[in-house]
Amino acid sequence: MTRVLYDLAGRDDRRFSPYCWRAKLALRHKELDFESEPVRFTDKEKIAFSGQKLVPVLMDGDNVVADSWAIAEYLEKTYPDGPSLFNGETGHAMSRFMNRWVDEIQLALIPHVIHDIYRHVLPEDQEYFWESRTKRLGATPEELQRGRSAELLGTWRKSLGPARVVVDEFPFLGGNAPAYPDYIFFGMFQWARSISDYPLLETSDPIHGWRERMFDLFAGTRGRPRLTPSRPGRRTCRVQPRMSASSSGNVTKDTIVEVKTSPAMASGERSAVAAKR
Repeated sequence: MTRVLYDLAGRDDRRFSPYCWRAKLALRHKELDFESEPVRFTDKEKIAFSGQKLVPVLMDGDNVVADSWAIAEYLEKTYPDGPSLFNGETGHAMSRFMNRWVDEIQLALIPHVIHDIYRHVLPEDQEYFWESRTKRLGATPEELQRGRSAELLGTWRKSLGPARVVVDEFPFLGGNAPAYPDYIFFGMFQWARSISDYPLLETSDPIHGWRERMFDLFAGTRGRPRLTPSRPGRRTCRVQPRMSASSSGNVTKDTIVEVKTSPAMASGERSAVAAKR
């Protein structure tokens, strides 16, 4: 059975949607092979079969699921034998809270990276991106990003306090092992790192240490996603050994996913408001 995730793509095949990252990491956590199909901002026809216009979209055999949260719930229900994303009803509820909270703090991050996003979308998407984001946000991407400052960044960093308290005590937001809240939070950082060099975290921040541990979980996440040229196209993601935390907090071998890029095919979710839900 072919499993395909439709994934927002920009210049040099950069995959930067935070919501697509949530879905990709959920698939990896469940140890499921899949192919990642690039979708441009204006390439709505490619996902028309899903009945809506946003990515991520998962096609799992005859099943079509849109929206990163819906995909996570679908994977948990459909593949109960794989590692759990939620670890029970309580974890499910807390993941739902985390999903909404991160959506909110992503909005505050937009002025810091919005023009960087514009510079890294495909040329044929730039006019659409500029006009739609200017209308939605009340200023051009360039004007918004020109207003970023150390003070604004400091305010945003403070807003991460609830997560900071957890990862200062535990290796992951899921406790001693990663769970879906980690992937929700990590998706935001992968979004920013894919298209911007702006330093969001100080190295002394416990969240910086958590992010380093997240990089170690899966192949293809530590290097800045697609900041070097590559041929665009569908990527095949297969399970390989990875590192994870044991109950004692030590790192042990588990599974990762290796990403391979196939020859180019043609060639959005939502990058917070920057790629609207």
